[in-house]
Amino acid sequence: MSRYLNFCITKRIKKSNFARLRRRLLKNPQLKGLVTKLFIVTPKKPNSALRHVVKALIYKNNISVIARIPGIGFLPVRYNRVLIRGGRANDLPGVRMTVIRNVYDFAGLYSKKRRRSIYGTPRPENFTRHVRRCYRQITYA
Repeated sequence: MSRYLNFCITKRIKKSNFARLRRRLLKNPQLKGLVTKLFIVTPKKPNSALRHVVKALIYKNNISVIARIPGIGFLPVRYNRVLIRGGRANDLPGVRMTVIRNVYDFAGLYSKKRRRSIYGTPRPENFTRHVRRCYRQITYA
């Protein structure tokens, strides 16, 4: 047996973090989880803030993950159901998931006008769809 194969068998080379993250989500874009703990974390050196983070238990594989909560406002309580997707917070160490708002028990934000899909904000009543200038004068009969 070659020296390299022997080394691999005896030392067991560690897999990359990406493979570990993919295993948590089981190759799915989102997974349902249960909030077990909610806490506040401070970011790494150049930044300073209080960021809300949840520890959630994924239903499918019973693995605990730490996910950040986007936006300001209502926070999930313990034993709330949440939808978790990938997406890390650069300045929060160990946080590699994000909670999706306005799904299951986690309310959305209603004060947002832009980036509404991220914060789970419904379309306003007076919302007009953007039409390109060259098509504005055309009326379809």
